[in-house]
Amino acid sequence: MEKILLVEDDRDIAELERDYLELNGFAVDMEGRGNAGLKKALTGDYDLLILDVMLPEVDGLSICRQVREQKEIPILLVTARKDDIDIIRGLGMGADDYIVKPFSPGELVARVRAHLARYRRLAGCHNELAENEALRHGDLRLLPQARRVFVGDEEVHLPNREFDLLEFLLRNPDRVLSKEEIFESLWGQEAVGDISTVTVHIKRLREKIETGGTSHIETVWGTGYRLCKLTADF
Repeated sequence: MEKILLVEDDRDIAELERDYLELNGFAVDMEGRGNAGLKKALTGDYDLLILDVMLPEVDGLSICRQVREQKEIPILLVTARKDDIDIIRGLGMGADDYIVKPFSPGELVARVRAHLARYRRLAGCHNELAENEALRHGDLRLLPQARRVFVGDEEVHLPNREFDLLEFLLRNPDRVLSKEEIFESLWGQEAVGDISTVTVHIKRLREKIETGGTSHIETVWGTGYRLCKLTADF
């Protein structure tokens, strides 16, 4: 069930909108004040926001702007004014659509459905693009844009430096990479540290991605590291 946050200070209007949305299969949280609505919008796990423009404490346009800086979810503005300036400002702050009071509850439900469907399509395209750009080595799969790593069907969570190290190895599959080269590429020539940190990160990385006896990283003694050659099992 998709979850909607409705921020509206007119209780009667809010309850009417909530009832129609719930009758159409949506879960709805209501807030009547801007501060509480902003906090919920930023911390809650919502699929869509409905924001009245005129709210006490923090107005809907300000909520829209702050949410859009952190989240990519549909935002629908509700306004009692037909002035173009409110509409232009709201769309400029990242709102996806607006609806002018008075409106029918059926129109609200239709717009909510349309924007949720659009965002689902966009999310699907993004996931497909990330999958097509995946770097692979046997049962290992790294998605650079999403910064996610999978071993088989299981996701492995890597700290940023270990992720960057694995990506560097995967982008250089046929090369032996020296510790010095890895250190300079990932930490930078001016970094304060010791190249022995590469060995530590390789060890930690192996512990997380090499399960069930499967090897991905080969040590070339006296030189550095490279990806193992794949066997026919892969």
